[in-house]
Amino acid sequence: MPALAEGVARFRRDAFPAKAELYARLATHHDPHTLFIGCSDARVVPELLTGAEPGDLFVIRTAGNLVPAHGLAADGVAASIEYAVAVLGVRSIVVCGHSACGAMTALAEGHDLGGAPAVAAWLRHADASRARAANDGGVPALVRENVRAQLANLATHPSVARALVAGEVTLHGWVFDIAGGRVEDLTGADDGEGPATPQPRRADRRPTPHPGP
Repeated sequence: MPALAEGVARFRRDAFPAKAELYARLATHHDPHTLFIGCSDARVVPELLTGAEPGDLFVIRTAGNLVPAHGLAADGVAASIEYAVAVLGVRSIVVCGHSACGAMTALAEGHDLGGAPAVAAWLRHADASRARAANDGGVPALVRENVRAQLANLATHPSVARALVAGEVTLHGWVFDIAGGRVEDLTGADDGEGPATPQPRRADRRPTPHPGP
């Protein structure tokens, strides 16, 4: 905890002054261009990975970057997706998996999760991912197929489905290689340097700014 407190002090002393004007605008404007859905893994930092500024990304992080398919029961992931798409009007959605993912490793290697029943139940949202990777039991293959499966789950959410039909949002599937620092684009042409960059929302389509949540 002392390290975190010192980090806050450094932010206030060294980082904030250079971006004071940006934060002043962000205090009353909330208009991110991209919904970034990534893993809760501490080694994957969306803003660092993408070079994003404060206010650029609306971030959801879950174990295994899992996105439950739309259902009748409301949950935090579904509510966040709906808010980002229907209220904030993001133009791009990224689902980002990563190498050495603990959730995917547990599934691929059949780890005993008896002592973590909540984790075991949550990972059932990767059942389709496991089916997709059935012919290749390795972790890298499961990580990739899991990203594709979660993109399919995303499209079951009404707000996303409507935006896709209207051409108002694009979906991107990425895999981040921790050791190499490379991001593989699973949903577009890879030029060898990295993924296609999600585009900021066009100014003429920008909704009324929202300061929250």
